[in-house]
Amino acid sequence: MEEPPSATAAEPSTTVLRKRTRGRTQTTENPERTTAGSDQEERESSPDDFKEARPRAKRGRPAAAAAAGPSAAAPQKLAGLTLIEVIKGNGKLIPQAVKLWVERYEKDPKPAMVELLMMLFEACGAKYQFKGELLDEIDVDDVVVALVELARSGNVEDYQSSKKKEFKNFKENLQSFWDNLVRECQHGPLVDQILFEKCMDYIIALSCTPPRVYRQAATLTGLQLVTSFISVANTLGAQRETTRRQLDAEKKKQTEGPRVESLNKRFSMTHDKITILEQMMRKIFQGLFVHRYRDIDPNIRMSCIESLGVWILSYPSLFLQDLYLKYLGWTLNDKSAGVRKASVLALQNLYEVDDNVPTLGLFTERFSSRMIDLADDIDISVAVCAIGLVKQLLRHQLLQDDDLIPLYDLLIDNLPEIRHAIGALVYEHLISQKFNSSQSGAKGDGSNSSEVHLGRMLKILNEFSADPILSIYVIDDVWEYMKAMKDWKCIISMLLNENPLIELTEEDATNLVRLLCSSVKKAVGERIVPATDNRKPHYSKAQKDVFEHNRRDITLAMMKNYPLLLRKFMADKTKVPSLIEIIVHMNLELYSLKRQEQNFKTVLQLIKEAFFKHGEREALRSCVNAINLCSTESQGELKDFARNTLKELQDELIAKLKSAMKEVADGGDEYPLLVNLKRLYELQLTRAVSTDTLYEDLVSTLQSHTSRDHEVISFLLLNMSLHLEWSLQSIITSETVSEASLSSLLVKRNSLSQQLEYFLNSPPELEGNPANQLACRVCILLSELWFMFRKTLFASTNLERLGYHPDASILKKFWNLCVQQLSISDETEDEYANREYIEEANREAVIIAAAKLVANDVGSKEYLGPEIISRFLIHGTSVAEIVKNLITCLKKKDDDLPKIFFEALKKAYQRYVVQLSESDDESSASKCFQECKELAARISGMFIGAARNKHRSNILKIVSDGIEYAFLDAPKQLSFLEGAVIHFVSKLPTSDILDIVKDVQSRTENVNTDEDPSGWRPYHTFVDNLLEKYAKNEGIQDEQDAPSVKRRGRPRKKRRGKGLFDEQSSSEEEDLISASDHENAQEEENKQDDEDDDEDAPLIQSFRSSAKLRALRVARAETKAR
Repeated sequence: MEEPPSATAAEPSTTVLRKRTRGRTQTTENPERTTAGSDQEERESSPDDFKEARPRAKRGRPAAAAAAGPSAAAPQKLAGLTLIEVIKGNGKLIPQAVKLWVERYEKDPKPAMVELLMMLFEACGAKYQFKGELLDEIDVDDVVVALVELARSGNVEDYQSSKKKEFKNFKENLQSFWDNLVRECQHGPLVDQILFEKCMDYIIALSCTPPRVYRQAATLTGLQLVTSFISVANTLGAQRETTRRQLDAEKKKQTEGPRVESLNKRFSMTHDKITILEQMMRKIFQGLFVHRYRDIDPNIRMSCIESLGVWILSYPSLFLQDLYLKYLGWTLNDKSAGVRKASVLALQNLYEVDDNVPTLGLFTERFSSRMIDLADDIDISVAVCAIGLVKQLLRHQLLQDDDLIPLYDLLIDNLPEIRHAIGALVYEHLISQKFNSSQSGAKGDGSNSSEVHLGRMLKILNEFSADPILSIYVIDDVWEYMKAMKDWKCIISMLLNENPLIELTEEDATNLVRLLCSSVKKAVGERIVPATDNRKPHYSKAQKDVFEHNRRDITLAMMKNYPLLLRKFMADKTKVPSLIEIIVHMNLELYSLKRQEQNFKTVLQLIKEAFFKHGEREALRSCVNAINLCSTESQGELKDFARNTLKELQDELIAKLKSAMKEVADGGDEYPLLVNLKRLYELQLTRAVSTDTLYEDLVSTLQSHTSRDHEVISFLLLNMSLHLEWSLQSIITSETVSEASLSSLLVKRNSLSQQLEYFLNSPPELEGNPANQLACRVCILLSELWFMFRKTLFASTNLERLGYHPDASILKKFWNLCVQQLSISDETEDEYANREYIEEANREAVIIAAAKLVANDVGSKEYLGPEIISRFLIHGTSVAEIVKNLITCLKKKDDDLPKIFFEALKKAYQRYVVQLSESDDESSASKCFQECKELAARISGMFIGAARNKHRSNILKIVSDGIEYAFLDAPKQLSFLEGAVIHFVSKLPTSDILDIVKDVQSRTENVNTDEDPSGWRPYHTFVDNLLEKYAKNEGIQDEQDAPSVKRRGRPRKKRRGKGLFDEQSSSEEEDLISASDHENAQEEENKQDDEDDDEDAPLIQSFRSSAKLRALRVARAETKAR
């Protein structure tokens, strides 16, 4: 039992003896040969070491030689190197350098102490020297004041933040040096209360100085000392415990004696050493930590909290108490995300140790609410770690279920990292119930276990059953952790009520079908929740193999049960779409391999039956996609059967549609016509449906239709447009085109154009509905028709006669109808948000249709472009994003953009003039004028930085035209100077501003402006503003403009040197921990970068984004919030 301490104590003397031996051999005339002979003698005297070293002779020295090696090699490698040079250099030399320094300290303490303190000062970046004989007389405060003065004069170097390659490992090497020093001194100077007391005095004093570089190095050193003290204290604690057990055993044998006396003495000495170490830990904690954990530098604060977490975990006998734990709780509120994360991770490690939990009771009660709040932290990494911490609290049953209610809202968060972290918590707490010891031990086979888990999942989904999209989010969050979602046989069995463990309600069955469909998609690699970056996922070969294996398992499980499921839920419009969609993700080849052809045919017949049984979009779309896929992806005989089924479906649909048309013509019910028009529309979205008289029948029905049902008219027009598009596609792809086919196509085009133009004249059909879906459809279909037959597509081809260009009057009526739809209020549009196809016929779709014409040079761009841009900022954020991307598109290919901008400003200003003259409501006129000013500010804001010089001529053109327009009817239009022109003048250099002032003043030389002071007020305001800026030689330049020299990449970041002195550097002034100005500037620049990136985004991204927002029904909420 006595071997560990005695062996440890003997090691230093052996090392010293070997050092002396090698020291004598190196003094001979041939040191290399003598050293080699000495090494040979050592190897011969240690046959075990020699045998152990033989296999590694080429890679290193034998173990015994290696143990003695550092002192032999050190004089050669460390000759002439100071301690700071060792730290800056190769970290492998640090243990050798420490041993040599300890030897020097034992021989002559003062010079060695001075050498160590010099290294400490140089590690802080300062060079300061004093003599060893004055060490005891010099006051620590005097030295620190002198060091601060060095920093004020700039004579310091920051090694930790240096980008130089030689300082890459400086921080790690500095920590390693002090750790090795503590370990090397543990049997000597460590507890002499001289060496480390002196070092700690200087470290604590330096950590409280204003220079940031001093605080960083001193804090790093002080924190490492405590960590190393704990390592030694733990070793001594183990020795003390061993000695105590030996002492107890000896006392049972005899109460007194030399053995008992020796053990008592050893126990007392070990205990005294531990006490001294703990005193030094407390000294650093009180002198350094309690000040630096509030430092203005977040990196220093983060280092303190990380170290405290390590201390509490590794030395709980001292640090695991509320006196120290409270600092982890306080820093949960730190403004730096890194500090908050460090505190959360430290607490996670503490709660992982079961023995710590009882002591953490009061702390948990005090700070648990803050831990839960951090799950919704603004920083993603902090939030994810906080959710993991909450799981730890649940595992120890330290939280109530009511405490978790706010977290469940995060299941539908936009960020997938947050959602999946909450999903893991929900699974472990509510589904598998790992944290509930009374329920987690349920026994049974795998099927029963899956049914239990699925039953609990259904209870959760019931909370979101009102919104299928939210249910899918929850399924996506939990899917990765819940194996029961991949138990296809269990899910199918529950749906078919085969030996059910749980009685399914109608709502449960709907959610379970939705879960089955979503789980199938996830299993084969499909996304069920839109990605935030809209990027297509890339999978490795191994992942693709897993997906294919899952596809096979799904098919085998569904093969015989699929018809049963379809028959059972055929009449349920909420379940049929999800069930039918499953076949798209199955391996259809297995039907042939497993001889299940009859089941495949039965499924197709059931899908066809569902197509004619339901009239909702989701059901129809699922049926069409399923049959189309089966007709292309199935094999052999099954493929032929699928194609025949599709042909039968198409023929039956045409027959039903014609019958419904005849019934309406005879005065019958319109519902069969509407349903079959929807079916035809969904089918035509994927394939051409060609019959001889279909188009003529649609036109005839539309012309003779006397009802004002908007849906019937909309789907008649939609089907006509799709039919026309398929006909055009057929002609374009054909090698030979007959005159008859061209004439037929032109007749169809003219017929559709006439029908659509009829609705531009405000007929009775468009009255009575504030959110008119038919009006939106007319705008969109007209745009599609003009785009489809645009002249540029057929120019210089055999099909040139197909080209079409709308005249100005039709285009003006088209835009007026678009404006009516754009002006619909948010509240009115929200009332119709749940209607089918609403995302295809809302104001975002209307502005996209109009922007599409301008972007592709269809129609009069000179008229439509300014009209669209003039409404940039008045119809909500979604419309603004689309207009913004249109401007970006025009920038890349249009040389006449200044004219379009100027006309847009005129349009916006004219709305103000009209409102001012026609209405007595000053607030409405003021609102219009403010919209004009905001538009000018937004457009002029595009000419920043280098773009000012590049587009100087364009800016001058807008300014000169604006001044001309303002004086065209002076003083009535002079407010245009204040509302629009002033924003562009501010982007010009000083020399141009003086010319503009002279030009404006020359226009009033012979005019008495005092006759109408209020009318000429905008003129005087405009001139005074320019003269004031010119006098100050500012040229109204933005202070933070980028340099005029064009360069690649992102804008340069504003450089702010890391200051050595901070006003809030003292511990008393550091209570207010705020993010630095540099971080705020960084955020502003990132924001500007994001705006610049948005401007470069293609127009199609806005289209997709708008559709996504509408699908999730959050676009209006965001608009209102902003």
